[in-house]
Amino acid sequence: MRFLNSFILGLFLAAGTAQAATSWGFGDAAVSVSAKKADSKVTEKFTEQSPLTSPLSLGSTDSLKLVLTTKENGKGKRPHQAFLLISEPNTGLEAPFPLDIKEDGKAKVDVSQKGLPVQLLASSKALKASLVVGSFGSAAPLDVFAFEIQIKSDPNSPIQTYEKPLRYGKMPEIHHIFRGDPTSPPIVVSLVFALAVAATLPGLFIAWIANGANLSHLPKAMAAAPVSHALFFGSIAAMEGVFFLYYSTWNLFQMLPAAGVLGGVAFLSGLKALGELQSRRLSGQR
Repeated sequence: MRFLNSFILGLFLAAGTAQAATSWGFGDAAVSVSAKKADSKVTEKFTEQSPLTSPLSLGSTDSLKLVLTTKENGKGKRPHQAFLLISEPNTGLEAPFPLDIKEDGKAKVDVSQKGLPVQLLASSKALKASLVVGSFGSAAPLDVFAFEIQIKSDPNSPIQTYEKPLRYGKMPEIHHIFRGDPTSPPIVVSLVFALAVAATLPGLFIAWIANGANLSHLPKAMAAAPVSHALFFGSIAAMEGVFFLYYSTWNLFQMLPAAGVLGGVAFLSGLKALGELQSRRLSGQR
């Protein structure tokens, strides 16, 4: 009985060791570089233990194609993640290119010079290309060096440069200089314009008399509608006072309510005053 228990325990331990020993790999790996304007095509094969010894030249119009079969414990299988990792040896910057994988593990990926970041294109040394394969489970992932890529720039095209991206962070302190409050013009300028307006008043009175203005009707108008005429004339005079206060001391928020009230009074009283004037005209008094 003890022998049977020991034998069964040994089988379980062996099975666990075999499961833990599984790992990911690949086979039938081949990489080719072809140009769009030429029929030439260079194809190289490599394995996990034997990467390519000479770098592949990738021109501005060339396309690099990698095909392989991902395997788990020697059998073709689709992993959770598999990509070609291209890195710059000096800075360590990396650019991953995911592989297009089928259920049987057959995978491929295409890389062109336009698809590489500017930081990698500016490298003076050959770029390192590695294969990274991994998935869920106890199988060990794979990360092996595969080949090198030598970037061949086009002499007729401008060299791409790396521009530092905008980073949000602490900025220098900004001292705002606000514009001062608006001020009135000099008193001399104001007096000149006030005298210019006052000088037109005699001409206005002369024009009224020439057009038939009759001051003798003033008592009749005040007797017929004293409130309307008084409010109309008073609102116009008060509006001039509001404009003077706005010019001298008031601001816009103080002037607008007063102007609104006086404007309403002038409108309503003006309707009554003009109605009284029209009645006198219809009766033939003017």
